[in-house]
Amino acid sequence: MIIGLASPSVASTLDEGLDKIKRLLSEASAQGAEIVCFPEAYLPGLRGQDFEVFPFDHAQEERALRVVAQWARTYSVATILGMERLTGAGRQIAAYVIDAQGQLQGYQTKNQIDPTEDRFYVPGDTRRLFEIQGIKFGVVICHEGWRYPETVRWAAKRGARIVFHPQLTGSNHEGVRLTEWGAAGGPYYEKAMVLRSMENTIYFASVNYALRFQESATCLITPSGDCQAYLPYGQEGILVQAIKVEEATGLLASRYAPERYQEFRPG
Repeated sequence: MIIGLASPSVASTLDEGLDKIKRLLSEASAQGAEIVCFPEAYLPGLRGQDFEVFPFDHAQEERALRVVAQWARTYSVATILGMERLTGAGRQIAAYVIDAQGQLQGYQTKNQIDPTEDRFYVPGDTRRLFEIQGIKFGVVICHEGWRYPETVRWAAKRGARIVFHPQLTGSNHEGVRLTEWGAAGGPYYEKAMVLRSMENTIYFASVNYALRFQESATCLITPSGDCQAYLPYGQEGILVQAIKVEEATGLLASRYAPERYQEFRPG
């Protein structure tokens, strides 16, 4: 399977965001990508960061889904769209999965939200697998993948060959400009990516915004924990890579035995 990891810069309006999505889907399709993943809450942008988030209501949510579904069909590329989901309980962070025929397969919510996001979002409470061309995959969103490895294990245990990780780490205004992937003195995020792949023996695909001071790269990690490829820090673009599905055996995830974690009770 050929995947695309799309790293656009922050959009200031819905139309600008949609234009970037269309361009990156077109570029991914031209390179043979079969599925493309966009960053966390790309429409309208992740709240609580150092950039303005444009207004986003039910009408705009429905328009965005409709338009991106049309482009998925036009370019014959399945799409994982990071977007807000508006519910009666409040705003959720979600990743919508649209197949290459433009049909919505469903969505995965962010269920373990960062403490700083509590005032903006409400968590979801279910997990699910998706399947494109016979290949199962999961989605975990930002904080979940960094701090709650069981979210990745959940998908791997159920047959996911790859887990996509829409996220946002970094800033457009301040920080350190990274130059070396996985540097010992750098933020921990890229090291966590390696662990998520190795501890489950699957691919892990992390997708960040293009930011001036990124704290982790948009990149693909192999089941053995190697960084197969990444986009240069701060560069808007699409990373298109082939994955060897047969190497994503899920061996270590399959050996997880929850029955061995029963709480000891003295006789």
